[in-house]
Amino acid sequence: MTRIGLLSLSAALFAAPAFADTVTGTVLAFDRMAQVIVLDDRSVWSLEDGGATAPVGLVAGDTVTIDFQTVSDNGLGKILGIAVAG
Repeated sequence: MTRIGLLSLSAALFAAPAFADTVTGTVLAFDRMAQVIVLDDRSVWSLEDGGATAPVGLVAGDTVTIDFQTVSDNGLGKILGIAVAG
């Protein structure tokens, strides 16, 4: 195998893939100033990365689905979108 082929193969194997995932839960608290959503499972979701904005009128008690990007072993990449159910 050529040197370029080996470099290409190495780059493909060691690149950190990004995956999309979702979580659904009930909003326990929403701080519009800090752009932080806390779900009923006590998970905290920060919207500061600019990937998504909170839906207008989001309040505690709303059921939401959060689409987010995970980056390999590093965890959360960014929030892609938030939808209120119903």
